[in-house]
Amino acid sequence: MKVFFHLVLPLILILLCSQNSVVQGRLLSISTKPDPKDAAATARWLVSSNFWGVLNTISTDLGGTPFGNVVSFSDGLPDQGSGIPYFYLTTLDPTARNALVDERASFTVSEYPLGTCGKKDPENPTCSKISLTGKLKLVDKKSKEAEFARNALFAKHSEMMDWPENHDFQVFKLEIENIFLIDWYGGPKPLTVEEYLHPKLNNHGFVL
Repeated sequence: MKVFFHLVLPLILILLCSQNSVVQGRLLSISTKPDPKDAAATARWLVSSNFWGVLNTISTDLGGTPFGNVVSFSDGLPDQGSGIPYFYLTTLDPTARNALVDERASFTVSEYPLGTCGKKDPENPTCSKISLTGKLKLVDKKSKEAEFARNALFAKHSEMMDWPENHDFQVFKLEIENIFLIDWYGGPKPLTVEEYLHPKLNNHGFVL
């Protein structure tokens, strides 16, 4: 199965990306930033375009202190993002251990690593950032969701396929309960979880 992913999946991704110049596969290029007035489109763009972020959990080793960790993630294959961040974690790392005791978590990504902020400071309001707060849950490894998540993760992070099997990496997801989005001046944009997960689409299936 690993050989299949290494040889076949990259070819599939290239074909998918080349067929749609508007979407442009996340592995090859960054699609155009949405209008800041469209909070849902900007939020989904930020999550789909990024490869990593900071995942915060409640530390079991530090007496409940918030603990932030840089993690890789994916929300889906190119042009198939679900908006839900999936992670490939091991309990040898404190983040997964924390989540199994206390699921409360938040995940933050910034526009800055995408290179689209120019010379602006990452804290500049026009350099978008989003924090998703909710519960970090273990996904049933035998479920269709886990299969979807592994495909999504391995597509963005092919190195994961070779991570040690005895480390027992498992798929986790963030069940989103609250969204904090900054993409322009004037404070956070009002955006519900429903609006984020089910944004309006145009006739071609693209987020408006």
